[in-house]
Amino acid sequence: MRLEDLRPSPSAIKSRKRVGRGIASGHGKTSGRGHKGQKSRGSGKVSPGFEGGQTPLYRRLPKRGFKNVNRKFYSVVNIGTLENKFSAGDVVTVEKLMELRIVRKLNDGVKILARGELTKPITVRAHAFSSRAKEAIEMVGGKAEVI
Repeated sequence: MRLEDLRPSPSAIKSRKRVGRGIASGHGKTSGRGHKGQKSRGSGKVSPGFEGGQTPLYRRLPKRGFKNVNRKFYSVVNIGTLENKFSAGDVVTVEKLMELRIVRKLNDGVKILARGELTKPITVRAHAFSSRAKEAIEMVGGKAEVI
């Protein structure tokens, strides 16, 4: 077999629908558009959300809420997890957290939260810390470094 011999199977190729080629073709006269009406016309396009002149749903419903486009979405890690996975004196970086699959997806960064207890001094390098987490890390002799 050679590259130029490759062909799709006969059932995979479907011929284009040729409309307006006589009554016998099955797609003649109205060309499959039916009789009259907006969709039978040359420029008969209906925009999405158009409800025939009735006030569309997106205009009937009130505007609600606010979406902050500058919001940071952090992947969170609790200090209890760091207690279980790391030993005293270790340097915890984002790369190590990804390697150990503690953080699966790095969104806008990693934030350390204060759930659980920390008993050993470790150096933690992350994008953000909660105030209680930072306090807990420094209380046992560790360091909380913002990167």
